[in-house]
Amino acid sequence: MSGAARSGSAPVTGSAMRLHVERMTYGSDAVAHAEDGRVVFAAGAVAGDVVEARVTQDGERFLRAEATSILQPSPDRTTPACPYVGICGGCPWAPLSRTAQLAAKRANVVDSLVRIGHLDAQEAEQLVAPCEDLGKPWGYRNKVELAFRRDGKHVTLGMHTTQTDAKGAPGVIKVDTCPLLDTRAKKLVKSVSGALGYLVGSRGIDLERVGIRSSSRTHDLEVALWTSPGEFPRAQAAKVLADACKATSVVRVLSKGPLKARKVTGVEVLAGRGHWRERVNNHTMMLSAPSFFQVNTKGAERLVELALEGLAPTEDDEAMDLYCGAGTFTLPLAERAAWVSAVESYGPAVRDLRRNLDAARHDNVGPIGGDAGREFPDSEADVIVVDPPRAGLAPDVVDKLCAQPARAIAYVSCDPATLARDLARFSADGTFAPTRITPVDLFPQTYHVECVCLLARI
Repeated sequence: MSGAARSGSAPVTGSAMRLHVERMTYGSDAVAHAEDGRVVFAAGAVAGDVVEARVTQDGERFLRAEATSILQPSPDRTTPACPYVGICGGCPWAPLSRTAQLAAKRANVVDSLVRIGHLDAQEAEQLVAPCEDLGKPWGYRNKVELAFRRDGKHVTLGMHTTQTDAKGAPGVIKVDTCPLLDTRAKKLVKSVSGALGYLVGSRGIDLERVGIRSSSRTHDLEVALWTSPGEFPRAQAAKVLADACKATSVVRVLSKGPLKARKVTGVEVLAGRGHWRERVNNHTMMLSAPSFFQVNTKGAERLVELALEGLAPTEDDEAMDLYCGAGTFTLPLAERAAWVSAVESYGPAVRDLRRNLDAARHDNVGPIGGDAGREFPDSEADVIVVDPPRAGLAPDVVDKLCAQPARAIAYVSCDPATLARDLARFSADGTFAPTRITPVDLFPQTYHVECVCLLARI
């Protein structure tokens, strides 16, 4: 029987437990059960392990614990390629085999559909396809971000740790490389962090974070320094980074406001082009540092393929692309449809979208800057793509989508929970129903999964 071995009273914070780990959560922890029936979220364990663990949080309905020793390793446990697993929080599922990762990600999608979307378990199983493996479990990322921390005169640039300080903020550990980053660029982590560590330490300036984007297709390399407005050694920063790496673009992104709601106020070009280029679906896209783009380029192409295969747009169709970003779905839609209404709320992405449309010479797209609900296109679409942020679709956007005469919607989701919630809203309206959900593993070694859900008119 799964559970925790104990004697006497129920587990309390600091006590030891023996856990038979059952499955992975949609998170970095695995799940077991205590003998009193409470769920235990176990850090440092994978499904199938038998571990000794220490209770770190004693809740009314659940416990949190940290594995202190592996008593019996899972058949699915593997040796990670990254030496920082368990210290850096970037690849928490790395000790789990690829086969088990893919199965767990699909299971989490199914679980969300049942628990949150209120689908019948058998229906959810039939709806969700196997999780697609893109065949590159390491070295797939085109971007990494370095965290910054100053303790007095000591400066650290590196990765966030799994441990937090007394204020609840994650620590920062200096790393020499990141195996998740594109193989061509993985040594850049050490060279960029070293160069900037010297600069900020000697000049007494602060950074919020540092973004490194590298393309193996265009060979572009961009370093983006995120800072608050104010004095900054622009020329020295450009020179230090030029000596450290052959960047095609070095920019400073200025932002201000509360930590969780900071807004970009400007971008300064310190050296090079001032933007990063990536080749996607036969298009060369230009992206400014603040603009979102999938960190897995091959994965982004697969999402587009799945969406377009499901929608099958024709040259007579009117299309709609909500939350379109810099045009990942807009550009291929414009090649196939008569007209595309493209809506994006983030200013830098809207500017990149217009630039990418001009470069591709597409004059059959109407870019619209603004919130998808407030700026919902005044049109009648035949096919629709929605690719919202993690929060999913607002209720008014679901209502407006249901009022469209479209034959199909491709919903691209980065969070199974909000996808399931929104599918329940579509179901309540009764206009569209999901026909297939394909999970795609854009983020190996993590619990994250991207899904393309096709909805057809009932």
